[in-house]
Amino acid sequence: MTTTTFLNHALWREHLHSCGWRAASAAADVIEPATGEVLTRTGLAVPADVATAAKVAAQAQAGWAALGPRERAAVFHRAAALFQQHFDELALYVTRETGAILPKGQHEIREAVAFCQIAASMPMQAQGQVLPSTPGRMSIARRVPHGVVGVISPFNFPLILTLRVVAPALAAGNAVIIKPDPRTPVSGGFLIAQVFEQAGLPAGVLHVLPGGPEVGEALITDPAVAMISFTGSAGVGRRIGELAGKHLKKVSLELGGSNALIVLDDMTSEADLDVAASNIAWGAWLHQGQICMASNRVLVHESLAPALTARLVGKATHLPVGDGATGQVALGPLIDERQRDRVHATVMASVQAGAQLLAGGSYDKLFYKPTVLAGVKPGMPSFDDETFGPVVNLVTFQTDDEAVAIANQSRGGLAAGVLSKSVGRALAVGNRLKAGMVHINDQTVNDDAVNPFGGPGIAGNGNSHGGPGDWEQFTTWQWVTVKDAPTPFPF
Repeated sequence: MTTTTFLNHALWREHLHSCGWRAASAAADVIEPATGEVLTRTGLAVPADVATAAKVAAQAQAGWAALGPRERAAVFHRAAALFQQHFDELALYVTRETGAILPKGQHEIREAVAFCQIAASMPMQAQGQVLPSTPGRMSIARRVPHGVVGVISPFNFPLILTLRVVAPALAAGNAVIIKPDPRTPVSGGFLIAQVFEQAGLPAGVLHVLPGGPEVGEALITDPAVAMISFTGSAGVGRRIGELAGKHLKKVSLELGGSNALIVLDDMTSEADLDVAASNIAWGAWLHQGQICMASNRVLVHESLAPALTARLVGKATHLPVGDGATGQVALGPLIDERQRDRVHATVMASVQAGAQLLAGGSYDKLFYKPTVLAGVKPGMPSFDDETFGPVVNLVTFQTDDEAVAIANQSRGGLAAGVLSKSVGRALAVGNRLKAGMVHINDQTVNDDAVNPFGGPGIAGNGNSHGGPGDWEQFTTWQWVTVKDAPTPFPF
């Protein structure tokens, strides 16, 4: 790989970040999805590494939490500056490791800066309340860190979806162990470790242990780990929730879900239809649909369906697909063959169940063409399940009530959107949608670093983190009372 000015691949080459950079007992190549080239080679953890890291993290956490608030805040200011200073290099690497287009890689670095800046403010905020009490006694409710937080993060937006947990968890005084997806271990872990190490985070407070399911299970069951945050599939999330519950641990699950974008019948002009088609294409095809907020189900009033379908087929036919790092394409590759085959199986099964394949539905290597399915109905895989690929699933409706009923005919939604000429009408529809995030006159892929992020049902377990949700997620209440002196009791 070309020599760079910041990323030091020698640090993690067959190494882990735990008690410093140390040799791992196993290793694996990291493959660039667009080219098949080896980007780097990293260490892989085993369950014994989790036990060691958890013990060290628990010991280091107390000193980190006791550090003065200005000193802790300064670490995040320096981390933000490092992300900004090396913006171009880091954005290109994230682009290559995740199979993205360059603007997506750039977006991850911009958000990393924002997450660090927000985290820097947390130690300087009020962290409790003075409660009513009896005379001669002071009663305080204060927020205290959990201790050690385990973070199991995904491949699609690995830097954002890891750092949005790591930064506030650290800022609240916790130590953190990251288990990034082994397909994106640098963007989802080692890059973060290098930045925070250079920013002055004390040794032992942050660990990075990429590995398989057995490493994740060790993290969930280790008695020194107090909380687990997981972003990924619903199936794995259920298993993690069950295991964390068995061990009486707090767990935050963000699992995506079947998101709905509704286009109401007043979007009738040519300009309206063009804007609607643009929103649909962006919401469904951005980063090849590998986004938990992707517009999985597009509900279109039957009177608009022919015109919108034609526009989407035109976009699917002409949007270029290829190596996103070149800056010449709109869609890159899917992350690996397993994901490609899963997407293709969902598309083909839906066609066999009666959906009409109007564009796409084919691939070359990992490059899956933008796909349009019409006539999608409940019971078809593309309606019931999260495709996690570049697929527009078109569903028609006749009334606003029917649109709401169809949108809510799912096991939970992370995000929803409503497009209409009437904000009042769109709000009336949006207020009835079962989703953690609702966007009026916008598609479903939205995240601003300061918003509470989460959703009900299959979207997760109802928890939200980000912005006002961070203190609730990464700390717990402790009640403290203080008397001037002990007083006698009747016994």
